[in-house]
Amino acid sequence: MTEQVLKGRRALITGATKGIGADIAIAFAAAGADLVLSARGVEDLETARHELAGRFGVRVAVVPCDLALPDAPSELAAAALSAFDGLDVLVNNAGISHPEAVVSITPELLGATITINLQAPALLAAEIGRAMVAQGTGGSLITIASAAALAPLPEHYAYCATKAGMVMATKVLAQELGPHGIRANSVCPTVVLTEMGQRVWGEEAKSAPMLARIPLGRFAEPREVSEAVVWLASDASSMITGIDLPVDGGYTMG
Repeated sequence: MTEQVLKGRRALITGATKGIGADIAIAFAAAGADLVLSARGVEDLETARHELAGRFGVRVAVVPCDLALPDAPSELAAAALSAFDGLDVLVNNAGISHPEAVVSITPELLGATITINLQAPALLAAEIGRAMVAQGTGGSLITIASAAALAPLPEHYAYCATKAGMVMATKVLAQELGPHGIRANSVCPTVVLTEMGQRVWGEEAKSAPMLARIPLGRFAEPREVSEAVVWLASDASSMITGIDLPVDGGYTMG
């Protein structure tokens, strides 16, 4: 998708320097959006800022942020909203995954996963949604969830639970904020061949059973997720809200 369908839109992308988030940032910049990029690493953020602004001629602001900290969602929202005097799109992408069996779960691991995958994005979406209501110009809230939110995945107890929780939270956003012209949707990819995806699923012994459940017979590429996110941020999906969109090659269809 090369057309500048997001020209003039202001978008906050979390987890924007690695994996899916980095590819979403490129896709949004190519589509003409001005970007607020957030991640933990200052150096990575500055590199992304220079590359995207130079390559695509869009405005790019960066906000270093550790979403594990209690005040991080509200602080990030305030900084992102002030960067370009408001926001039109939020892409809640930051997340963690620590594969573990049910019998191995600990309070610490569950708590950390809940904080990053559910609490922080839910609070951030609420903050940005409130600001969009005040702006009165509508907006799009997009959650990067997972096929693991829609179908159980062994050894992903905390991950499945938190991603499913965020999918439902996104539906509540769609229901409550719809009257203000604000849409909220989730994107639910299968395994995506990012660096992390390759690390976790690179061994054939682990990937083969998963691939056998995907009718298309392969994992997703980052761009296949990014293009879906661009579509949900654009006017092409102006009547779409409250959905969880699988980008999974048919994995979750049963």
